[in-house]
Order: sequence, then C-alpha cells, then structure tokens
Amino acid sequence: MAVILSVDFPQPNGPFGAKMSEDFAWLAQSIAEEEGLIWKIWTENADEKTAGGIYCFDTREHAEKYLKMHTARLEKFGYAGIRGKIFDINLPLSLIDKAEFLK
Repeated sequence: MAVILSVDFPQPNGPFGAKMSEDFAWLAQSIAEEEGLIWKIWTENADEKTAGGIYCFDTREHAEKYLKMHTARLEKFGYAGIRGKIFDINLPLSLIDKAEFLK
C-alpha cells in the first residue's frame, strides 16, 4: 500500500511562485525519477517563508530512502530545520473523500 511523505522546511530567502518554478524545474525533473515515487505536490507559503512537498510513494521503504537522501541534499543546499513525516493511508476513508486514484 502506498504511503504519504510530508516534508517542509524554512525558506527565508525564497524563491516562491513563478521564480521557484523556474529555479527548481531541474530538481522537479530529478525527483520525478526517484524510485517508487507515484506523485509529488510542491508546497510553498511565501507569507510564512516555508516550502516543501507532499509525496506519494509505493512503499514505506522507498519513502524512507528518499527522505534520508532528500534531507541530506537540502542540508547541502544550506537549508536547516527540515521536517519529514511518513503516513500510512487509510484507504476506506480516503475513498469516501474522493481519493479514487488510490484504488
């Protein structure tokens, strides 16, 4: 069963919006190739100066492996305060709330 990974971190100097899309397109391409990735939603909050993502992986093992690698990568970029959490999906309740794509 798929799992959800949530990652967020302070991004005090931006970028956000269109500039973020432009600056990190290369990173999005790299993430798209990660083993076990089903999808990622990029998140940002310019008012709070935070960024991150919500990921769906095919297994907990792939999510854990990615979180470890991505945390190290973000730290190399100079980010700190990185938070990552892995969640199991409650399929019956998710299906009630329109997550048919999980079937």
